Amino acid sequence: MTGKLIAFVPTLDLVKARSFYEGILELRSVGEDGFASVFDANGTMLRVTKVDRLTPQPFTVLGWEVADINDSVSRLGQQGIRFEHYGMPGQDDRGIWTSPSRARIAWFKDPDGNTLSLTQFS
Repeated sequence: MTGKLIAFVPTLDLVKARSFYEGILELRSVGEDGFASVFDANGTMLRVTKVDRLTPQPFTVLGWEVADINDSVSRLGQQGIRFEHYGMPGQDDRGIWTSPSRARIAWFKDPDGNTLSLTQFS
């Protein structure tokens, strides 16, 4: 495909989701259309879409590449974000896991329980 990517994440509550994605993650809101809150995620359209039922998946549904994962985890932690601990070898007490490729990854959840991630590639 040659078109621009559009990302989707489901929510049961558009008000809570907008507060999280705009207020905590600092994504710029570009509107709402009755079906979704729409954000500019650094050039990618993110549609946080209202659904009637939601079963959060046991895997990452949305992630960001960051330049400094330590800074990002600290900043989000100050906003009340709790990072997930999976008990994997190489995961530190803040929830940052160093993968075999040396990428460093941290996972957290949005208000609906969707798993989101931060990754700093080596």
